[in-house]
Amino acid sequence: MAGGFAALLLGFIGIFLPLLPTTPFILLAAFCFSNGSPRWERWLLTHPRFGPMTRQWREHRAVPRRAKQLAIAMMTVSSVGCWWVLAHPWRWMPGLCCLAVGIWLWRLPDAAPRP
Repeated sequence: MAGGFAALLLGFIGIFLPLLPTTPFILLAAFCFSNGSPRWERWLLTHPRFGPMTRQWREHRAVPRRAKQLAIAMMTVSSVGCWWVLAHPWRWMPGLCCLAVGIWLWRLPDAAPRP
C-alpha cells in the first residue's frame, strides 16, 4: 500500500514537473495496489484519466502514441534544460537516461486512441 501511494503521489507530481514521468509511476501504483488493495486498484482502473492507460498497459503492454510523443517531447526539453544548468561531467546524464527511456517507450506498441 505504501509503495502504491508513493508511486501515485510521484505520478501526480510528474504532471507538473517535466523531468518526472507520470505514466511509469501510475503503472507502478496499479501494480502495488493489485497486491495490496483491491479497492485502490479498482479506483485507479476506473479513473477517467489514468484508467484507460492502465488497462491498455495491462492487456496489451501498449501506450497511446500521443502519450509517447508528449513524454519524449518533455524529456527532450528537460534534458536540454539540464544540459545548460548542470556542471560539465554530469550534464549528459539526464539526456542519456531520457534517450534510453525514449527508445524503450517508442518501441512499445501503440495503444488504440481513447474514444
